[in-house]
Amino acid sequence: MFLFQSPPPTRFDLNFSLFEIPVRVHPMFWFLAALLGFGSGQVLIWVFVVFFSILIHEMGHALAFRRYGQDSHIVLHFAGGLTIPESLRWGGGYASVSLSANQQIFISLAGPFAGFVLAGLVVGGVIFSGGEIAVNLLFGIIPIPQLTFLPFGNNAVQVLIVMLLWVNVFWGLINLLPVFPLDGGQVARNFLIQLDPLDGARKSLWLSTITGGVVAVAAFVLLGSFYMAFLFGLLAFQSYQALSGRF
Repeated sequence: MFLFQSPPPTRFDLNFSLFEIPVRVHPMFWFLAALLGFGSGQVLIWVFVVFFSILIHEMGHALAFRRYGQDSHIVLHFAGGLTIPESLRWGGGYASVSLSANQQIFISLAGPFAGFVLAGLVVGGVIFSGGEIAVNLLFGIIPIPQLTFLPFGNNAVQVLIVMLLWVNVFWGLINLLPVFPLDGGQVARNFLIQLDPLDGARKSLWLSTITGGVVAVAAFVLLGSFYMAFLFGLLAFQSYQALSGRF
């Protein structure tokens, strides 16, 4: 799936390591982040929030890989981020066998839940400082924490907090939808394969196709988001292609 493949390195990449985990940031990552935040009026804050939040998300995956003895590296690119596993580490207290389905589920969940922990820390910091947080229900079902009062800082600080909560909660929940190759799609595939080894993969692709199509329509009609509608429509189409080509 070309949207979620690692792009080739360029001389404009930003390279660094975090907790001995290599990180590469493709220049198109900055471009798309700025494009998505263009209408916010706070593009620089938005780009920082997207970079920091996706990095935390991918670090969750990478640290989960490390727990099971597998090295990985992180690539941030125009479609978000990837944590790419490398060779298994033998001995040293880590697993030295191939990852089980439950271990793969844990690794998939570690990314969005790292973002939820970050959002929780932000909420805790606001409340500890005397601020107030309310929980609004998007569409009556999706809980989104919302800053209502902050006793310190200027408008930029408030914008930073609002964006951090939105990206790490809303995007984290969206990422858990059973649409392949999002984290929720990976979880659904591993879960269904355990339930039905012979037909689980095909069922996960059907679930991905239907869910992706529904979300694409809802994103366009209810949120007015062409980007989100295009993304989930494309993911639904790719799942259907895989279904048609393999089964």
